[in-house]
Order: sequence, then structure tokens, then C-alpha cells
Amino acid sequence: MTFRADVGLVEVYAAVFDSKGHYVTGLTREQFEVRDNGRPQPLVLFETTDAGLSLAILLDTTGSMQGALPIVKNATLRLIDQLRPNDFVAIYGFSTTLRVLQGFTSDKDAAKAAVLNVRSGGRTALFDAVSRVLSDLALRKGKKAVVALTDGQDNASYLEPDAASTRARKVGVPLYTIAAGMALENRQLVGILHNLSLRTGGIAFRAKNAGRMDEIFSRISEDLQHYYLLAYVAPPAANDAWRSIQVSVKGIKNARIRAKQGYFPK
Repeated sequence: MTFRADVGLVEVYAAVFDSKGHYVTGLTREQFEVRDNGRPQPLVLFETTDAGLSLAILLDTTGSMQGALPIVKNATLRLIDQLRPNDFVAIYGFSTTLRVLQGFTSDKDAAKAAVLNVRSGGRTALFDAVSRVLSDLALRKGKKAVVALTDGQDNASYLEPDAASTRARKVGVPLYTIAAGMALENRQLVGILHNLSLRTGGIAFRAKNAGRMDEIFSRISEDLQHYYLLAYVAPPAANDAWRSIQVSVKGIKNARIRAKQGYFPK
């Protein structure tokens, strides 16, 4: 499995909240400051919350999902309906292998048809699937995000969790993870999913019952529409060690910012 990420340009996705926890929109490029290992970096790209995005939805289609699949499908359909006209979405299903059920499209009907055709069966190769989807997204321009749902322990991947985590941090795309069913009984897996989301600026969810799916997907939909994209040219690095990123905003008192924590330069 090959993987390429262009880290010549460091992309940082930032969600900004005021002191009451409300999303802050309407910010300008000049209000943001991004530091790479403590040093301010000039922004060469800035996209507001209104800019479109490419969303990859990665659904667990293993045999254990059979009972929950109808509820997951309905929640996914509603998420697709809430996408904006300038957004693109791709639908992936994974079990032992990854399947592209619908490539990136702005045609909501085509995306929903792909979701409705999902069938369950097979074992779980979660980490391989996440890595492949991130590789596909790395080739796309503009704002990007991944929603990945699983209800079981990975028992079929070639990649180790650490390798998948490293790849996720290299691409730096916000990763929203949803653990459900048997996955919630595996503390190690829940921890891995939490760290994947934390390091990339996404959010990790735990669906303790199928009824929470709609609530979780609605929360993700709202969050996706409030991201800023900031990008700067990666400064020269003497080695491939992890580099920290700090984002701050001027003019918003007690602002809280959720963004990825850093990246690997090589």
C-alpha cells in the first residue's frame, strides 16, 4: 500500500469558539496567527467557514453491523442532506477490504443511493481503510474531512494502529471517529480512535446505543460547516521529528480553538 502526502504546504483546520462555547464565524485571515514550533508563519492560504469541503464517509460494513445498519444508513442520509451545494462527498464501505461505493460527487442523490446499497458481511480492517481514505483525500484541494464509524475490533488490517495514526497526522485532515457496539468494549481501540481525532482536530464519539447515531451525525454536520482552513509553507526541518502547531485568534476574548496539534515534516 503506497501513501503520499504533500507536506510542503501545512494545512491547519481550525474551529473557533467564544467564551460561551458558540462557533465564531466571519473571522478574517489577519485575525489568525499560526506558530510552527513556536515561530509565527505567514499564511499563504485561507478559506472561511463558507468554503466548500470534500467529505469522506467511511462506514463499517462488517457482519456485526447488520442490526445497526438501518439506523446508521438513515443518519448518514441526513448528514448528506445537510451538506451544502459547494460540498463534495464520497462513500466508502469497509470490511476485510475497502470499497469505494461512490467517488467524490456533489450529487446528493448519487451519494444517498450508494449508502442505501450498503450490505454487511466480513471481518474488520479499520486501520487499512482509514489509511487508504486519507491517501485519496490528500490528492484533493481545499477543505477536507473524514467520518469513520466502526462497531468492532480491527482483526484484519495489515497496518498497525501506530502506523495508521502516523499517516493520519501526516495528512492532518480532521478525522471524526464513531465507536459503537463491540468497539466500545475495547478500551485500547477507543483510546486509539480518540487520539486519531484529537491529533487531527476532529472529534471522537461513542455511540452507546444506536439511537445516538442521528445526534452524533448532526453534531458532525454542524462542526463541518464551521471550519477555517489555514495553510503555510513548511519551514525547513533538520529531521523528521514531530513539529507542534499553535493557533491563536485576535479580537475574540477567551477564544477556544480546536485544531490539529502538529505534523511530521517528512
